[in-house]
Amino acid sequence: MPTEPNASPRGTDAARSVRFEAQVVPYLDAAHNLAHWLARNPADAQDVVQEAMLRALRYFDSFHGGDVRVWLLAIVRNTFYTLRSHAPHDALHDELDDVKHPLVDDGPSPETLTLLAVDVGALQAALEKLPPPLREVLVLRELEECSYKEIAAITEQKIGTVMSRLARARERLRDELTCRPKEVRRHDVR
Repeated sequence: MPTEPNASPRGTDAARSVRFEAQVVPYLDAAHNLAHWLARNPADAQDVVQEAMLRALRYFDSFHGGDVRVWLLAIVRNTFYTLRSHAPHDALHDELDDVKHPLVDDGPSPETLTLLAVDVGALQAALEKLPPPLREVLVLRELEECSYKEIAAITEQKIGTVMSRLARARERLRDELTCRPKEVRRHDVR
């Protein structure tokens, strides 16, 4: 009596899908949060998350334990940078040019700031002004509560680099929120 050639793979696929849903899908919000802060555009963030989840499902069999959240966030990060490298040049490189993009307070007026204990809009605007390498470590540490070790695994950087970037990110964020202009360097003045 012939056996169905697809009987075993379907059963395996179903079990794999159940495992994927149980282990990976709970971190979908974290994946979307990271994609949002990297892409800074809701539609692009959705594209990144969708592609990352497809990649995660495709390579789920290669995940052999460990922290699935770190594994998924690394896929989201790598997917963002891969998709961005295929896109036409954007203004992403210009963000690092402080002369081209001076620190300007686009936030609420001082009167409004005194009335509000926490101005989420100003915090988001300040976070968006950070260059991607600084923004991603800050989002991973402060919003996703990843450890230095987890961030190092996600970004494929040394822990010392993560700590250094995090310190610079916090300093730049503080400068943005307090509207303290950076020192003008001699070579920046034209």
